[in-house]
Amino acid sequence: MKTALIHHPIYQKHDTGIGHPETPRRYEVVMNALKSDKDFWESLTEITPEKVSKGIIQAAHTPEHFKRVEGAFENGVEHLDADTIISMQSFDASLYAAGGACRAVDAVMNKETDNAFVAVRPPGHHATAEHAMGFCLFNNVAVAARYAQNKYKEIERVAIVDWDVHHGNGTQGIFYDDPTIFFFSMHQYPWYPGTGSRGETGFGRGKNFTLNVPVKARTSAREQKRMFENALSDIHKNFTPDLIFISAGFDAHKADPLGQLLLEDDDFVQMTKTVKQWADEVCAGRIVSCLEGGYNLDTLGVTVKNHVAELSK
Repeated sequence: MKTALIHHPIYQKHDTGIGHPETPRRYEVVMNALKSDKDFWESLTEITPEKVSKGIIQAAHTPEHFKRVEGAFENGVEHLDADTIISMQSFDASLYAAGGACRAVDAVMNKETDNAFVAVRPPGHHATAEHAMGFCLFNNVAVAARYAQNKYKEIERVAIVDWDVHHGNGTQGIFYDDPTIFFFSMHQYPWYPGTGSRGETGFGRGKNFTLNVPVKARTSAREQKRMFENALSDIHKNFTPDLIFISAGFDAHKADPLGQLLLEDDDFVQMTKTVKQWADEVCAGRIVSCLEGGYNLDTLGVTVKNHVAELSK
């Protein structure tokens, strides 16, 4: 399969300060790992995204939220919440971040590639319609999901698979009453941000279009993969997406400092393979994977490389 790699040097310019786990070095180690094998690197379709417009962002976020992020720099704000630190280039980085996810949609839909990986920061899945939180300014996957629906008439239903160690509360909230977006999150629970129980299944017309699989700390990787595969099988019976996103957080890795789960590289590869099989069956293999968490700089690069290598098989 042909896989696009979407990235931009400004992703490294979002400066979170000394000691912050969502460091610019995350982008560096990911890119270095992908470039470490010349043949593999040259097999990828490298794409540089553009900024997205305010209107595209506001398909998933309120105008007030956009103004708050845009105006933070003029007002001397350094924290959008306790964990979400910004710098002079963070606003532009966030527009290119959402732009990367949207450009990945274009690459897949226009058949430039079969699927795509966005080596993006800042991450996005904690950003709600109204607020930045948990290292996230705008919700990259949510923005791109709305973009896909609005731009491409063949995209009516979208599935989002979130395997970050933390619950994707922002993504869930944005689509909680929407039956055209199925949101599935497998995450450590209880854990930050405190949401993501089994009982959270959607609201109104969106009832039963959210599935949370909370995982206890120290659950074996084998059991967690079984839970993942069973969940996707259940979703497959009731929902047929035209496009699948992966909120690809790698902080469920057993070596990650911000989680207590036990997945290893081979487990992420197997989950990637499971999503690919589903995509091949229902939506011509169309997958857009966006980097979320993953904070062990010694393991993140190789873990991401293995994920992208599986996408490209």
